[in-house]
Amino acid sequence: MKPKVHEHKKNNFKIVSTARIIAVAILGIFIYSCSPKVVAPVTAAPKVELTPELVAGKSLYENNCAKCHKLFEVTKHTQEDWKPVLVRMQKKARLDDAQMAGISNYIFSQL
Repeated sequence: MKPKVHEHKKNNFKIVSTARIIAVAILGIFIYSCSPKVVAPVTAAPKVELTPELVAGKSLYENNCAKCHKLFEVTKHTQEDWKPVLVRMQKKARLDDAQMAGISNYIFSQL
């Protein structure tokens, strides 16, 4: 039995409509992916003036930590990230609690 001409046109219309929707969706995704990305400006944290205690902590950090590895940029990590590192490194570097407090205070003052 031959399909009716009217049904054939209906099927073609559905295929063409679906193809147009897909083409518009792909075009939209392409335009979106090529658009410039808006990034919020990063504002530098205000520099804390170093007290004599913070200067001592900075000196301990630079002189003790750099003996075994490169110094990490203090601001690249959060205070929560630094806490376990400092606990672990205190044992390895054989630093007493007063020295570790100085290093911790210096690092946290820079965040």
